[in-house]
Amino acid sequence: MALDPFYAKALEDSQWKVDQSYEAIFDWNYSDDRADLLNLYSKGKSMQWDGEHRLDWDVELEYGNPMGLPEYLFPLAGAEFYEKMSVEDKKLCRQHQQAWVNSQFLHGEQGALLCSAKIVTNVPDCEAKFYASTQVIDEARHVEVYKRFIEKLGLAYPITGPLKTLLDQVLCDSRWDMTYLGMQVVIEGLALAAFSNIRDQAENPLAAALNAYVMQDEARHVAFGRLALREYYPELMEHERNEREEFLVEACYLMRDRFQALEVWENLGLPMKECVHHLDNSQGMAMFRTHLFSRIVPIVKDIGLWGDKIVDGYTKMGILGYANVDVEAMQEDDMRIAAEHDARRQHVDSTIALGETAAE
Repeated sequence: MALDPFYAKALEDSQWKVDQSYEAIFDWNYSDDRADLLNLYSKGKSMQWDGEHRLDWDVELEYGNPMGLPEYLFPLAGAEFYEKMSVEDKKLCRQHQQAWVNSQFLHGEQGALLCSAKIVTNVPDCEAKFYASTQVIDEARHVEVYKRFIEKLGLAYPITGPLKTLLDQVLCDSRWDMTYLGMQVVIEGLALAAFSNIRDQAENPLAAALNAYVMQDEARHVAFGRLALREYYPELMEHERNEREEFLVEACYLMRDRFQALEVWENLGLPMKECVHHLDNSQGMAMFRTHLFSRIVPIVKDIGLWGDKIVDGYTKMGILGYANVDVEAMQEDDMRIAAEHDARRQHVDSTIALGETAAE
């Protein structure tokens, strides 16, 4: 089913065409020296899953809070005008905001699908091409499951401006490492932090499991970016590293504003001046925006882009404190939580099967 009927605002165009120009690189050496990348490729092959069967799509979504999130996570919670609304109007606001969030996840995953296909084409090493090929199917699966979740929710939003701008920059840049940097580090790193809020806070089991399983894949994708980039960046000239640091700082500022959801509040006819004032001054939103970079900052340090431009930019953004976060520990935690969701699902299935057998 196409999503056209679900969009809160009619799409101006059903397709977005991005002109690209980059090299398609063949590796006649068929290199197989990178054991770390080949190990990741092996994991990518063995850890494929089917969204049709791994997720319980019969779970109902509650109108007004489809993901079952606590009220304090709603961006306008605490705003005077919002607190005065009726229960039904609050439900409408939450329904639209959660639809918007999942729509951006969906659009971002399609961006990741195109970027990973681009990486297969223009990354020079055969080992990297192998792993990136597994990411292509991962991203297609993510598009599939988020689209299906939005169909259940019954409401969709177009891609937000900041995300579209960054995707345009990443797709148009001909340098293979910039695709990694923009997608694997910034967009996917930010998404991991947003996914984790839902995975850990959602009371709806479908929303929690969906994000847990996607995060299991994304942990490998981020590891791929780290392995490829931390070997490449020491080879660059200082001015080349400076250029990439400038891009990172600009991209992080751009993505920090991604979650304001201004198009939602405008579509609902809310007082925009009051919405912006609350979003800019809410302590809860400030903490949320800062937390979004918990996955990005330590990776940027790990890959060696840690010059004055980055340190100064991240200091001004108030996110430098994440530099010493243990990325590998977070990724192991992502894998563990996904396994726990599987164990709970298997337990439920076994219990139902036992009950059916006893009834016979």
